[in-house]
Amino acid sequence: MRPLGPVIGRYPSSDGGELGGVIRHNRKCRDLVFLVIFIAFWIAMIVNSSFGFNRGNPLRLNYGLDYEGHLCGSKHDNRDLRELELRYWQNPNQVYESGLKNSKSKLADARTICLLDCPIPAEDSLNWVCDYPDGDIHLTLDEWIDRNYDYFEFLTPDMRNSSLQLQGPCYPVIYPSVNVFWSCQFIARPSNMSLQHWQQMGGVNINEGLEIDSTIHETINSRSAVLKRYMADIGKAWPVLIVCGGILPLFLSVIWLLLIRHFVSGMPWITVVLFNILIISVTMFFYLKAGWMGNDAVTPIVGAHDPYVHVYGRELTHLRAAAIFMTAIMGIAILATIAIVRRIIMATSVLKVAAKVIGEVQALMIFPVIPYAILAIFYMFWLSAAFHLFSSGEVRQNNCESNCCAYNLESRRISCERCCGYSIHYTSHIGVAILFHLLGGYWATHFFIACSSTVIAGSVASYYWARGDTSPDIPFLPVFGSMKRLLRYSLGSVAIGSLVLSFVESIRFILESIRRKLKVSYTTPENWFGKMIHHSSKFCLKCVEWTIKSVNRNAYIMIAITGKSFFESSAIATELIMNNILRIGKVNVIGDVILSLGKLCVSLSSALFGFLMLDTYKYKSAHNKISSPLFPVLACWVLGYVVATLFFGVVEMSIDTIILSFCQDAEEHQGTAQYAPSLLMETLNDQNETQRLTQ
Repeated sequence: MRPLGPVIGRYPSSDGGELGGVIRHNRKCRDLVFLVIFIAFWIAMIVNSSFGFNRGNPLRLNYGLDYEGHLCGSKHDNRDLRELELRYWQNPNQVYESGLKNSKSKLADARTICLLDCPIPAEDSLNWVCDYPDGDIHLTLDEWIDRNYDYFEFLTPDMRNSSLQLQGPCYPVIYPSVNVFWSCQFIARPSNMSLQHWQQMGGVNINEGLEIDSTIHETINSRSAVLKRYMADIGKAWPVLIVCGGILPLFLSVIWLLLIRHFVSGMPWITVVLFNILIISVTMFFYLKAGWMGNDAVTPIVGAHDPYVHVYGRELTHLRAAAIFMTAIMGIAILATIAIVRRIIMATSVLKVAAKVIGEVQALMIFPVIPYAILAIFYMFWLSAAFHLFSSGEVRQNNCESNCCAYNLESRRISCERCCGYSIHYTSHIGVAILFHLLGGYWATHFFIACSSTVIAGSVASYYWARGDTSPDIPFLPVFGSMKRLLRYSLGSVAIGSLVLSFVESIRFILESIRRKLKVSYTTPENWFGKMIHHSSKFCLKCVEWTIKSVNRNAYIMIAITGKSFFESSAIATELIMNNILRIGKVNVIGDVILSLGKLCVSLSSALFGFLMLDTYKYKSAHNKISSPLFPVLACWVLGYVVATLFFGVVEMSIDTIILSFCQDAEEHQGTAQYAPSLLMETLNDQNETQRLTQ
């Protein structure tokens, strides 16, 4: 290996002279092509997001369309529907016919209207739900609402006759309904008194059957509808994301760093115990919301309702699956922490080295706030664009084959020309835009984390190669010196490193999705060869992902130290690791496990507090009700883990940078490091430990 001493530090060269300063040498910009690609990617992200802002409306994630193609809960040119959020199907026979097998009628073409609340049948008369007041009906929208949507008494004889034929403008309330995610779900038991009044007035036959409620139920619980509600849940729970996904993990991460700095001996034990408590607590919350413990299961019904009415939602199935998954994870995690208890003393010695560095380069404690603030601003923009992209599309009238007619108040006659329903039509371009947005967010997250890691590595390398606290050559603010080098020379290298990792993880996610579909379609699940291929390929993909993450992290260290390109730095780091596998292995394995448990403690705390905030009245009823805590809690978990990664990266990169610097130092001085602090020498030069590991 070519000596790096003249590049990364000040110590005597082969001719006895002094070379350079602390990480000072003639650098130049690297990987410019990838920097240009990254800039082009940001421009494309802005253009893609602007498309979503122009074409999307997040209200579509919750609310349906009425018979005019207007979105419930929003204001339009001629109608203000902001208070009218509930979608109600006016014609019960259309709902029934759309549920029959081989029927040409579809529920999307059934006549719907936006209401303030779901109507219920009267006990001693017949209630009506009439169209929006137009034409000869001289009522304002507020007066129509105050009259419970009923102006049947104002109708002309022709209008009354068409209403009795279920052609409007008024329709009878025969079936009770309940608010299920802002759609009025029919209950398949008609009111006998209302039905009797309807028959006495000479109304057409009202069809009865389970199709009345099963058709609406299937529509409300379709996969696309559930996905939209999950996205809407994240939007409604934005205060929870700010508190539990931003402020809380920031506070906990800083506390953890301070404890590492001043109470390093007890932190590994505290981390292990706290991790087990938190993962058990989060699992119990999943059991509570899944209905397997207590009486706090999620319900799709919004607001007060008859306690004897039970409506099932797909969200409950997902929560139960999550509870089972968390149970398995909890069992594995507890067994794993028991297995590493005997190795915690080694982790303590490793963390002491990082605590020593943090104590000397104190700016490292403050630096993660900078990438944290940048990521917070980015996520606000990214999430807002995501909501608009998911809700983008064009409202168009369907091309239906069913024969339907409805009374038009403006033209004063029954019209059979434009009675098909309205739907939001999505194109393949929108799907591509959403995938690009997701990939962009993933790449940007890795990029900011990589920038933070590179700055930390450069700062710690300055500390090591200046002989720690014994040298006056350490810059007053080494962090800012490292930031300057990154911004001036190495942004392209960081961009390609984060792109490689994002690409590999995206490919793994796509292959996992394909594998799950193939697994469902297996005709011979007893096929041992197929199972072996399935599990081995999954293991190999996971190994590739882990290897690239490790190589990337070490490459960022060498980028910060040497100023080389990403691939050159990866080669240098890999060679150093292979030559010192025992030293690095015995330190990194246990140290990384403890740091990973620390990140999980922060993210699990975010998830736990997310559950507690979402369990308040605000998110369990009325306008802000969420369909399920699953996605907001997962979002808090992910955001908490990202924030913890930024702050824990100070310790993680400090350890890795000092280890690589130590290995290089030892190689260039015939096995004896000249620049290592005494604490590091005690940790890494334990010959008995090395022999034991070899055996």
